[in-house]
Formats: sequence, structure tokens, C-alpha cells
Amino acid sequence: MPQDAYTLKKLNKELSSLLTGGKISRINQPEKDALSLLIYTAAGTVKLDIGLSARFCRISVGEKTTYENPKNAPNFCMLLRKHLQNAEIKAVGQVGFERVIYFDFLCFSEFSDCEMRLYLEIMGKYSNAVLTKDGVIVGALKTTSLESAKRVTLTGAKYVLPEKQDKADPTCLKELEELFYSSGAEGRGDMADFLSAHVAGLAYVTAREIADLYGGKPTAKDVYDYVNGGEISPCITYSGGLMQDFKARSTMQEKEPFPTLLQAQAAFYDRAITEKKFGDEKRRLGGALDGAVKKCEKLLAQINCKLAECEKTDEAKLCGELIIANIYAIKKGQKELVAANYYDEKGGEITIKLDERLTPSQNAERYYKKYAKLKRTKENLTVRKEEAAKRLNYLLSVRQSLQSAENTDDLQGVAQELSEISAINGDTQKGGQRGKAQKNAEPPFRTYSYGGFTVICGRNNVQNDKLTRSLSDCDVWLHTKTFHSSHVGIITQGRQADDGVIKFAAEVCAYYSEAREKDKVQVDFTLKKHVKRPGGAPRGFVVYTDFKTVNVTPARHAEAKLNE
Repeated sequence: MPQDAYTLKKLNKELSSLLTGGKISRINQPEKDALSLLIYTAAGTVKLDIGLSARFCRISVGEKTTYENPKNAPNFCMLLRKHLQNAEIKAVGQVGFERVIYFDFLCFSEFSDCEMRLYLEIMGKYSNAVLTKDGVIVGALKTTSLESAKRVTLTGAKYVLPEKQDKADPTCLKELEELFYSSGAEGRGDMADFLSAHVAGLAYVTAREIADLYGGKPTAKDVYDYVNGGEISPCITYSGGLMQDFKARSTMQEKEPFPTLLQAQAAFYDRAITEKKFGDEKRRLGGALDGAVKKCEKLLAQINCKLAECEKTDEAKLCGELIIANIYAIKKGQKELVAANYYDEKGGEITIKLDERLTPSQNAERYYKKYAKLKRTKENLTVRKEEAAKRLNYLLSVRQSLQSAENTDDLQGVAQELSEISAINGDTQKGGQRGKAQKNAEPPFRTYSYGGFTVICGRNNVQNDKLTRSLSDCDVWLHTKTFHSSHVGIITQGRQADDGVIKFAAEVCAYYSEAREKDKVQVDFTLKKHVKRPGGAPRGFVVYTDFKTVNVTPARHAEAKLNE
């Protein structure tokens, strides 16, 4: 993201026009490196989002992204509330051509009025917010010690601007001309590299735009006009259909225009932060799910190992019987018995180990006890194996839902399922704090329109159950034949579903299944009246009869989708 001095210069102009004269209504610090200010302005209420993290450093207005504020406000947030609550914004400005924006406030208290300045240093991992009064630091979001820092940001210290880079100032034409002349810039190959390395306040992406705009050979005057001119065309740029960046101006063909740079920036960060939240949550749930699957697989392996030992059950019974049959031939202190195995059709013999300390009858009793114990163990293990196999199968169906997830709505039901089976802590929130889990509105089914029919698709096992219950007996229900998949329904309203809509619904079903990457997938379909959920079955598990099968290629069919 080009949060360089050039982009901030254009943003500052829009921020100044929008926020000057506004009053601070609310101050929050939803994350350790993020601030949110609610401001009453002539144009209405404005939410100012200030990001001071390495990845999302910005000053943005109008973002739709919402954050959950911590129960107890951090110290810096309390400091801002103390001094800036109800304060009036007198001015918004930029410090020279630096990546520093400041807000001048007229602050009101019970005893007197005073002026304060909030510096916002938008400098990647070095981003910071510093509140000052008469040039003295009142407080900073990120403080530094006296020993380890070039610049002190402790309370009571004099505020000093970040150290300037040894580069030419693009707001001074004379400096640019001297730079171009002394370095022979006009004869260089890659002007983008040259500009970003030798001109202050220009990120490489901005330098690239300048070079491309002027055919790869911009002059000092071209750079000066680009930086100081008022012409901008805000947009979000794309590469191969994927969002790439937001810019004040762009020569790229694949872009989405916006009326203002603030709007372009807000839209960009809304999408970028949503994608990050989705990725983070998907990885969190995936880690918990993988742990649950491995635990279940390990349990099954242990059960199978013990069941293998229980295969000696009949052998123990046979040994006991043969000892009884030959009890008068066994002498006390004998260590083994070689007896004819009357269960062996070939008349073979079997060697039975004896405990010389026991009598023959006690040895027989020992084998009978072993037989009874192995028999009970085998019965218990068989039940446990069936339960573990069902749990593993259910976990794999949850994994399919997670792999098919496309947005945060899709993850909501997966999180609910994992919470129900104690794979994750349902009331643990971000940062390890415990509290009531936030209840979000349940997302709708994935919904499509095709050939006059409505096709619905579940996002997870929670929705799969609800989808199946919501269908009427004459509606068509679909599921992949041998793979975990979403449940899909065709709402017929009493009509006959033709081959076209069944093929369409089957393609969607195959896409939202474990077999998404396969060329052909078999999908079963039947009327909903033939679909039943057995009592006590896990979520998403059903049995069905009177079905037919269609062989299709998985397809997302985004063009027919009515929602996200």
C-alpha cells in the first residue's frame, strides 16, 4: 500500500476539508496499534480509523470494518479521552513532505481551554501516535527508552520529528533539477528505482507510476508537477482479477475508480482487513480441527492395536478347555502341556504354557479369566472404535466445510460445530480474554437462480441440517456419492425439476465437496421425502433411498449466485 508522503499529501487535503471544525464524540482503541475516533462534522458523523501496525498503517475514513473494543480501555486510549473528548479540530496538516499528519485540537476542560496537537506518524513498523502540548509530549502509543532510541517519545520529553532521509525534496524544483543533473538521471534505465532511492516521500509503486506516465523518462519538472499538481484519479488497482493496491493516480488498465482517495482507501482496507481476518480465523479453526483429527486418528490406532491383542480370545478359551480335558495327565510343577488340538481338523498339537506354581485346575481357571477379560475388552473396544470412527467421519465433514469456506460467514457455523465438540473454546475471544461469545446473525444459505428454480446450498453441517429440514417433500435433495459435501436443495414449488437444473445443482454440490479438484464427480439426488436423519446422528448425517446418480464436473456458478 503506497502510504508514502505523496499519497498522504493528497489524503491530507481531503481530511482537512472533511474534518476541520468537527468535534470528537468518541475515542476507542480496539487493538493495541489501532485507534478509532467518532467525529461530528458539518457533513455528518465520520468514523476516523487510524492504523499504526506495520501492515495496515493508515488514516482512513468511512471503513465498514468493525472491531470489538476491549472491556477495559488501554492507557493511551484513556489519555486521549481525558484530553480530546469533545475537543474541536482546528486544523489537519502534513509536516513538510514527510509521512506525518497532525491534528490541531482546541480542548475544553472545567477550568480552561488549551490547544493540543496529535501527531500520526504513518511509517510502517515505526508508525506511532504522539499527543503533545506546546511541543512537549503528553503521551505516546509506542514509547521508547532513553538508552535504546535515537528519538525519545516519553511523557515530558520535547517532541522531535522523525529523522529526515538524505534525499531530494520533490516539492522543491531546484533540488530535483540538481539531483537529475548531478546523477545523470535522464540516461538511466529503470527510473522507478532511481526515483524511489533518491527522491523523498515516494514509494516504489508511486515512482513506478511516474515513470510509466512519462514513458519511462520523466524529467525533474515532470516529477515536480506530478507531486505538486492537484490532478488525481483515485482507484483500486487489480492484477489478474486480484486486488493489488489503492492509488491516487494509476496508468494501469485494470482498476476500479472512486470519487475520492479516502473512499478508495476505505474500500481497499475494508477488503484487505476482511481477507486477513478470514485467513487468520480459517487458520485458527484449521489448526484446532487438525488437532482434533490427529487425536481421533491416534485413538483409533490405539484401539486397533488393542483389538489385535484381543484376537487371542479364542486361544485362551481353547487352552483352558484343553487343560481341563487333560487335567489328570498334568503333574504339579509342569511348565507346559503338549495336547492334541481337537478343533484342528488335521489333528495337530498345541503347546500350552503352564505356571508351575499353580495346580492344573488353577491354570485352567487362569486361562478362563484371561478369556473373559479379553472378551469384555473386545466388546468395549468395538463400541469405542465405532464411536471414534463416527467422530472422525464427522470431523472430516467439518474439514470439508472449512476447506470450502469463502468468507467469514462460512466460518461461523464451523466455529459453532468445533465449539460444540470442545475442539475450540466457545467463549474465548481475541487476545485470550474470556467473555460471552459474540452472537452474529446467521448467514443465509448459498442461493442460486437457474431456469426458474431456486437452488440452495448449505455452508456447513449446521446449515446442512437446517437446509434439509426446510425443504418440502417434493423438493429435490442432492449430495455427492462417496465424498463429504454440502447438502444442496432444489426448491420446485410442486414442479418437475428438469435435467438442466439437476445438473446445475449437482455441479454446485460437487464444487462444495471434498472432490472439488476432480474432473468428474458422482452426485446422488432424490426427493426430500426419501431423506431421513437417524436419531442421535451427528450434524449433517442422513440416510436416503430411491435415488439416482448424475456424473458432473464441479462448478462454482458464481454468475447465478444471488448472495455471497
